[in-house]
Amino acid sequence: MGSCVDCSRMLNLAGGIADHLGVDISDLPLVGSAPEWTTEKAVAIGTYFITSGIPVHLWPLPPILGGPEVTKILTQDVKGVLGGWFFVEEDPVATADQMEQIIFERRKALGLDNE
Repeated sequence: MGSCVDCSRMLNLAGGIADHLGVDISDLPLVGSAPEWTTEKAVAIGTYFITSGIPVHLWPLPPILGGPEVTKILTQDVKGVLGGWFFVEEDPVATADQMEQIIFERRKALGLDNE
């Protein structure tokens, strides 16, 4: 993810693409990553993405993981309601694998070939 303005523009673009295709943003094969976030603002912006339907990878562990209810909401519950969620992963290869799997699953649901 980029700066605040870049993130807003990315979500506007995602919304435009979703509208054009007649689907929800959460149906698009998109995933975000903040692999070295340094301020709480990154988590706030990531929350904007997950509530828009886009999964977001975070590393290192954000302070919210100290609260079990908030952690459960942002990493599990919100997925079923809005389509996005946070996932925390340190290993870059495992992160890339998870991101690729999300993209492939969403492409398949849209009827797009994964080859």
